[in-house]
Amino acid sequence: MTLEFSLAYFVAVFIFSITPGPGVFALIAHALKEGGHSCWGLALGMTMSDIAYLLLVIWGLAYIANEYQVIFTMIRWCGAAYLFYLAWRVWHAPIVVNALDQVSTPATANKAAGFLLGYAQGMLISATNPKVMLFYIAFLPTFVDLTLLTTQGAVVVVGLNFFALMLGLMLIALSASKARKLFTQHQAVKRLNRITAGLMATAGLLVLTR
Repeated sequence: MTLEFSLAYFVAVFIFSITPGPGVFALIAHALKEGGHSCWGLALGMTMSDIAYLLLVIWGLAYIANEYQVIFTMIRWCGAAYLFYLAWRVWHAPIVVNALDQVSTPATANKAAGFLLGYAQGMLISATNPKVMLFYIAFLPTFVDLTLLTTQGAVVVVGLNFFALMLGLMLIALSASKARKLFTQHQAVKRLNRITAGLMATAGLLVLTR
């Protein structure tokens, strides 16, 4: 890949990362409820799952999604069910006006647990989204000749993917968290819970129907 193609590929992946979908909706919902800085695990999970798909395409293993369609469908249903469960919990969450400030500074142990849970959730959401593999199958050959791709070239592609995805996802999370600060009244917090639950449910529906 030349420098020009590398930059073009980086921009394409960045645009892909901010395209509305299950992962983006889940990320916005999490950022609205917990703050942008709590989304690192979720964003990293989605990114690493995307990279796993990328490596499958590079290694010529894209047929796995069809070969294991039953297992893939079961995983997608589990991911959708989990998102619906989160939406139900947020919808019925108690209304605490100062809750936004309270959740912004959790204990270290809770931060670690939240990071790991977010990472697992991000992996699950991205892994059950066929759009991810279709993107790499369609676009990667435009920028890279896979028959000539060396190990060093694969490392460069993976690196470009990692930084483009994390940049796009965290920009979304941090932007959503700024809107979160506007919710300081009882009705506003209730509305925030409803919006968050709606986004979570939308993410679950997208995962289920794709």
